[in-house]
Amino acid sequence: MEPVDLNAAADAYAATPLLNCLLRETADAVEPAGPARPGGGPAEAHGAGTGAGVEVHRLRGSGRLLRVRGGRRPVCPELRTADGWHPLSHTELVKLVSDELGRFTGVPNDELPVEITDSRDAIAALLAARAEAEPPRDPYVLSEQSLVMGHPHHPAPKARGGAPAGSWLPYAPEAHARFPLVFLGLREDQVAEEGGPAASDAIDSLADALDAPRAPAGYRLLPAHPWQLDLVGERPAVREAFADGRLLRLGRSRRPAWPTASIRTLYVPEAAADLFVKFSLDVRITNDVRRLWRHDLLKLRRTDAAVEAGFAALRRTGSAAAWLADRGYRTASFAFEELAVLVRDGLHAHTVPGATPLLAAALAEGHAGSPSAGAGDPARWWRAYLRQVVPPVLELFARHGVVLEAHLQNTLVAVDAEGMPVQALFRDAEGVKLLPDLPRSDAWQRLVYCLVVNHLAEIAGALAGRYPDISPLLWPAVREEFRRYEATRGLPEIAELLTAPALPAKTNLLLRWTRADGADARYLPLPNPLRE
Repeated sequence: MEPVDLNAAADAYAATPLLNCLLRETADAVEPAGPARPGGGPAEAHGAGTGAGVEVHRLRGSGRLLRVRGGRRPVCPELRTADGWHPLSHTELVKLVSDELGRFTGVPNDELPVEITDSRDAIAALLAARAEAEPPRDPYVLSEQSLVMGHPHHPAPKARGGAPAGSWLPYAPEAHARFPLVFLGLREDQVAEEGGPAASDAIDSLADALDAPRAPAGYRLLPAHPWQLDLVGERPAVREAFADGRLLRLGRSRRPAWPTASIRTLYVPEAAADLFVKFSLDVRITNDVRRLWRHDLLKLRRTDAAVEAGFAALRRTGSAAAWLADRGYRTASFAFEELAVLVRDGLHAHTVPGATPLLAAALAEGHAGSPSAGAGDPARWWRAYLRQVVPPVLELFARHGVVLEAHLQNTLVAVDAEGMPVQALFRDAEGVKLLPDLPRSDAWQRLVYCLVVNHLAEIAGALAGRYPDISPLLWPAVREEFRRYEATRGLPEIAELLTAPALPAKTNLLLRWTRADGADARYLPLPNPLRE
């Protein structure tokens, strides 16, 4: 086997989401795609020539023509010049994107190009680390740690704040990391927490599960992510608390926790805990600095209780769908956001017996071991997938006024021994919206974006790439599932969805270029594949 050129692979992985953003948000197709090459991720498609789908686009900022190959995972960008098609290096592509966005928006931005380059360099570091790392044996953890490319429609999905790789690689899920937590002692009069015994006991149980030091009398345990502690440990409020004894360093756990795809959420699968723990992380990951913000923590229990009530009602109808509840949090009153830790239900009590949960985003990225890759009947697999994922999201909206953020990274799909989907599990109360806090039309738009555009379209695209013969069956199956729900349960928005000319697509590139708030979603119309 020939050695892999990690730099070329990193360029390809980094170019794909950047091109997806550029072409979706600031370009128009001027030639139809040629025959798509089945299968192959960004690294494999890099340099593809004969047989790869070819598309030509006109960039709206300058009118220049850009040619790419690879369909839903575009690579090999070429710019039309007086001398013909000029292949663009990654550096040249970043320069082209910057120039086009400056022209298109009339707004300068000298930060995003640096962030895009940082994302590419992070991928190179991750690929090198993965080449030497031992993958986890647990198929669930492996799925969480498989997202080398990351968000397929974000310009810099792997940016890590510009920090040197050595500062974050030990904590990177994509590098198959696992690491101990740091345990702090927080003086009892400085504790801020919510969630009652279910949260408090869960946090305290981590010490047993991970074989960690105990808090002395008068103190409470406060687990900390070591990277976050490196980032905020010298800030005045934290430094002074260590100095005056409000905060103690108790030491590290002897057993490790596993970072999941979100980076700041770790899995502790030991039977004594079976928890996820989510921390603040003062680093921009995709659109946001990933802190546990005070306003989100203060509304956590209200939001989670509404979702739990909806899933309890679902279970009474025989549904296997599950919600991984965010039980509560603990933090320090003097560093409320910086040192917060949130505890979330683990998998054991919620997964149907004999099934294996997998991250939906990993199925879209086609990681090794994905059951969809070996589906004996991919059309049947897809119908089973839709039956597990779609109805719970619609039911929570229609009957309980809950908008799940059911995108690829917040959805787990459990499969049986044959790889067939038998359950969907959802997570992350922070991303949930409730009616009437959000106007119904806005709430429905958010649901459609997360479920259809971000999620189902990506899984359908992965299946079409691997099994081209079933492409004509994919979207009719989605329509059938929506219609089945509308006929049996009723939801007026479905009829409009199935006839609308366009779906909402989030504009992550323009959002980052114009420095909009990460929570301020902006959408553009995308042709609706559900429309007959």
